[in-house]
Amino acid sequence: MSKAIPVIAIDGPSASGKGTVAQQVARILGFHFLDSGALYRLVALASFAGAQQHSEAELATLARELDARFDGDRIILENKDVTDALREESCGRHASVVAAIPAVRASLLARQRAFRREPGLVADGRDMGTVVFPDAGLKVFLTASAEERARRRYKQLIEKGMDANLPSLLRDLEERDRRDMARSSAPLVAAADALMVDSSKLGADQVVELVLGEWRKKQNRVL
Repeated sequence: MSKAIPVIAIDGPSASGKGTVAQQVARILGFHFLDSGALYRLVALASFAGAQQHSEAELATLARELDARFDGDRIILENKDVTDALREESCGRHASVVAAIPAVRASLLARQRAFRREPGLVADGRDMGTVVFPDAGLKVFLTASAEERARRRYKQLIEKGMDANLPSLLRDLEERDRRDMARSSAPLVAAADALMVDSSKLGADQVVELVLGEWRKKQNRVL
């Protein structure tokens, strides 16, 4: 039954704007929304508890047994609102390391696929169109130059009143890109049939219109 539920998969590197675009597309279409990166950030945040180092097997168990839920635009971990903590750069860096562990990715696969519910789903991540939802009706690979992505992240952090250093952010993004593309399990790569979108010189609203336009064209062809 779930295979008949439509999915729009939006993949891309960190700070490419895929989350903002995916949320807007989901809202306009009335679809559910999956921020897959938040799941890896949750594993990273949960693993911070205590001083012990976790083995890969322990991290996989942690991922499988996460006591987490999405409540509107808030994210709850063990009955605590961790939405803001998940967006800290240290959590993002650790999440990128955790996400490279095949056992962790396998543990989260069923949880991600469970977001596929009527009337449809917009999922953003790095392997939504290649691994999690390979049958997605529309696959988008959204990117932007590393410099532009670092600038966007810097602006976001400053607006939230957080300390930020642009050269450091650029280095972190480039290192995260290398790690995501080089990992053995579900590397960051565009699906062969993905719509390629470079948002370096585009606003979020323009990208949303591109995605919606492509989705409508595909629906018309089906009809």
